[in-house]
Amino acid sequence: MDAHLEVLLFWASGLSLAGLVATVVGVPWVVARLPHDYFNQAHRAVWRAWGGEPWFALVLGGIKNLVGALLVLLGVIMLVTPGQGLLTLLVGLLLMNFPGKYQLERWLVGRPGVLAALNWLRRRGGHLPFDPPAY
Repeated sequence: MDAHLEVLLFWASGLSLAGLVATVVGVPWVVARLPHDYFNQAHRAVWRAWGGEPWFALVLGGIKNLVGALLVLLGVIMLVTPGQGLLTLLVGLLLMNFPGKYQLERWLVGRPGVLAALNWLRRRGGHLPFDPPAY
């Protein structure tokens, strides 16, 4: 095998394994911290409205969006490699800010099996299950 292909395969395998570990640790952590009525709130609290330093909110928002984009990318990769691809995609989308996000979140959670998987993670952590989205 060509040496370049071996290196590429090594890095792809390592990134897949790192994504799997990050998902196994990160997804339950994020899902457990969301309120049980997260998908039924009429209005979301805007964390950027905090009256502190505006530059801090801007930097934090940028980091949050970068981490969300990375999780979306890892979720897409994990759709074809070992890992929880759909849950990782969902958590990545939950972190990012974009127009129509709330409708997309509710649509994803309304898919068969997604709400059940999220509630299974919450039960394992001793938290109330998510309320199903009210349309």
